Amino acid sequence: MTEERKNESTVENETAAETEADAIFAEGDVQDENSQASEETTDSSAKIAELEAKIEEMENRYLRLQADFDNSRRRSKLDFEAAQKYRAQHLASELLQALDNFERAIKVEADNEQTKSLLQGMDMVHKGILAALKKEGVEPIESVGKEFDPHLHQAVMQVEDENFESNVVVEEFQKGYMLKDRVLRPAMVKVNG
Repeated sequence: MTEERKNESTVENETAAETEADAIFAEGDVQDENSQASEETTDSSAKIAELEAKIEEMENRYLRLQADFDNSRRRSKLDFEAAQKYRAQHLASELLQALDNFERAIKVEADNEQTKSLLQGMDMVHKGILAALKKEGVEPIESVGKEFDPHLHQAVMQVEDENFESNVVVEEFQKGYMLKDRVLRPAMVKVNG
């Protein structure tokens, strides 16, 4: 029986040793798994950080594009409004010479009825053109008796006249015109010095 006990004891020792070896191997496997998990966590953290950086970059890019689009839309709107506001500028500028010629022709002295009738018709056409331009926002610049303004007037002569104060427009040689708040053509004037 002693031998049986020895065998049992040996078997128990071997079983205990195997269990202990299994535990050591299992602990090693756990450590391996932990180190793999740690490496995977580190890799995952790096990937997450990389993806978060890409997302942030994309969000910044999106916000910049959105701001550029909003600015572009606002500029287009302002350009459209300015184009609408000043749409008559080119035509009005072209008509100014015709208006000057009408005004010179109307100032001619009529010596007979036929000439008076013709001048009267020209005056009506002149007034019609002025009315159409006024509808579009074209107004003549008032000059005579007003203080000289280099934005509105172009001084072509300077005189010394005691009847007028210094820096006041004495005479207008050519009318100036404004389109809303923009000068189409400055008035050519004589200024008291």
